[in-house]
Amino acid sequence: MKNKGRILIVDDNEEILIALKLFLLNHFEVVDTQKNPNTIPDTIQRQSYDVIILDMNFSAGVNTGNEGIFWMKKILKNDPLAIILFITAYGDIEMAVNAIKEGATDYIQKPWDDDKLLATILTAARLRKSNLEIKKLRNKQIHLTENIDKSFRMFIGNSPEMQKVLKTIAKVASTEANILILGENGTGKELIAREIHKQSLRSGEVFVNVDMVSFNEGVFESELFGHVKGAFTDAREERAGRFEIASGGTLFLDEIGNLTLSMQTKLLAALQNREIFRIGSNKPVPIDIRLISATNKPLTEMISASAFREDLLYRINTIQIILPPLRKRIEDIALLADHFLIIYGEKYNKHDLKISKQGMNALLNYNFPGNIRELEHMVEKAVILCESGILKQQDLFFQQRISDTSVQKSFDLEANEKQLILEALEKHENNFTKASIELNISRKTLYNKIKKYGF
Repeated sequence: MKNKGRILIVDDNEEILIALKLFLLNHFEVVDTQKNPNTIPDTIQRQSYDVIILDMNFSAGVNTGNEGIFWMKKILKNDPLAIILFITAYGDIEMAVNAIKEGATDYIQKPWDDDKLLATILTAARLRKSNLEIKKLRNKQIHLTENIDKSFRMFIGNSPEMQKVLKTIAKVASTEANILILGENGTGKELIAREIHKQSLRSGEVFVNVDMVSFNEGVFESELFGHVKGAFTDAREERAGRFEIASGGTLFLDEIGNLTLSMQTKLLAALQNREIFRIGSNKPVPIDIRLISATNKPLTEMISASAFREDLLYRINTIQIILPPLRKRIEDIALLADHFLIIYGEKYNKHDLKISKQGMNALLNYNFPGNIRELEHMVEKAVILCESGILKQQDLFFQQRISDTSVQKSFDLEANEKQLILEALEKHENNFTKASIELNISRKTLYNKIKKYGF
């Protein structure tokens, strides 16, 4: 059975190239040969090799070994993890040992014994695989360390709406299906994504969260696909993108509806081909991810307005999970409030706190435009400022709804138009078609106004 390794042999002796290739093709899937070392840079830019077998001397009459060491350093500069074996004659073993001190892995002595030759190359190929795995783990560890201070809690909810969501998670988590999570801001889309990952077959691998809102056209490719050293002005070292870091695990693309059409096209290509190209490289990097996406935007309506690619929606939307807003799961408000009360009571060393009956009634009757995130911030602020063990209604700082302010009483045309659009969307649960009929405008006009007002 052949090994999956890729071998490159560079030697100016045609007979050696033929002999090595004929022998190694019985054991490895790919064996490439080159007589001219000047072609090495282009070759290793196009393709990765597990082992590179390199002659020590290429020019006639030269036997110092400096040429081989020169090309080895060129290779290692491009790929510090490259595994290089030198071909050397018996009398040049001292040079080969010096080359190992310079960075070579081992050497092959001419004439070689086939069994020893194969054993040396197999050992070198295993070392390459181990080095790549270590690098991958280090990249993942860096990403995890950068996000270690982020606290994510188990999703809480006993309401029928949330029980339905949790049942869906239990059904789809163990599959490889791409999942799209829809819901308003603050409803807990990332928590749901993490719960899916936790219950998946990839739970032992990394979960990588990418906030698409934070990317513009200039950094999108570098952040997602990575770059090689020197690819652009600030590329001082090579960097793995989020796709590479997440390979083997789960990639969560949050707020995917905020991508421009150009970004959508590049993302779709990566998802379809299951490979990416680092900026500055034409070498494909295979990826193996479980994709979860989320947005608070109506993607179907955006497709009608030519603002989102339909083929990308099909790609990310094998399973759709819709998170209800907090105002539609009133049964969970008290449970969540008590949960946050315990957390922030411990954080600020205020134990055994409770919410008064009047305060809880106020929470249950509040609309929570900011959903769970607003409730959490409200409870934290109340814990910080409370002067007794009982949080009263006045300790809870409710944001006044826009509809209760003087905006409706003003003659500011733009402010009133914005408010009417908000109310129509809320009434029809973000259904653009119904909202546009209610407002007596076209769906495209509605979408343009939403973009104008930024919601």
